[in-house]
Amino acid sequence: MISSMTGYGSASRQVSLGAGVVADLQVECRAVNSRFLDLGFRLPDECRGAEPALRELATQSLSRGKVEFRAAWRVNSAAAGAAKSNPHALGAISRDRLDALYTLQEKAQEAFPKAQELSIAEVLRWPGIVSEPRGEEDGWITATVEAGRAALAALMESRHAEGKALVGVLTSITGKMRGIVKIIEPKVPEYVAQYQEKLTERLAEALAAQEQAKAGAELMERIRQEVVLYAVRIDVAEEFARLKTHLQAVDTALAGKGPVGKRLDFLMQELNREANTLSSKSVSEECTQAALELKLFIEQMREQVQNLE
Repeated sequence: MISSMTGYGSASRQVSLGAGVVADLQVECRAVNSRFLDLGFRLPDECRGAEPALRELATQSLSRGKVEFRAAWRVNSAAAGAAKSNPHALGAISRDRLDALYTLQEKAQEAFPKAQELSIAEVLRWPGIVSEPRGEEDGWITATVEAGRAALAALMESRHAEGKALVGVLTSITGKMRGIVKIIEPKVPEYVAQYQEKLTERLAEALAAQEQAKAGAELMERIRQEVVLYAVRIDVAEEFARLKTHLQAVDTALAGKGPVGKRLDFLMQELNREANTLSSKSVSEECTQAALELKLFIEQMREQVQNLE
């Protein structure tokens, strides 16, 4: 199934911290566009051991995109009941650290008399003051991997859904481009005939000028230039043929499975090249306008293709 490179997924698991205290672990998985697979991890210290397993899961499931795993945890609200029956359930205060912090505050206030004292919340947040229950390392790793796997599955589901929507948009655009080609291509002989009439008139004017000025060399040079210009401008059959071939290749890729982003990006370059050539060889205003519309649709597709894996 064709997937987008952008998506989001999250999942949570519980980790026992001991003493009847439970932590809620939340893992998020975010993905945005990237030429290659770029993995990032923002995990708390308790979850660091799960990074290799998460990396392996991601490389097995994804081929492109900048993907980031984030994890955070907090003590479950049910821990409040445990704290009432066990004052040490939510952590113990280090007396030595507390005394050291108090001494440090006194010295700081001597140097800065107007400085405010630390609040209770600031004291409790100071590193090492409260030794929080951590639980077993294996429990953290297992919970992180399980939550990461579920978050990755949710990410994949969202990427598939967005990819399906993008396929519909791109298929609609290729249909509109085919409609333009279908209208313009049969009219090309008429455009060429009109241009041929203009060329004949120019040559007649040149002959009349030659009879007046008797400048045969100038006449032949002008005829040569007009004929060369004419030969270049009328040859647009190949451009239409290649346009239709590339559009068919786009639809074939969209109807397939697996990563197609790089292939479609290459096809956008080829389509744009043919539209540019068609515009430069245009022999009528209508044909020029059609080429501009094709280029506009190609640019719209290019923007969407950048999102596909």
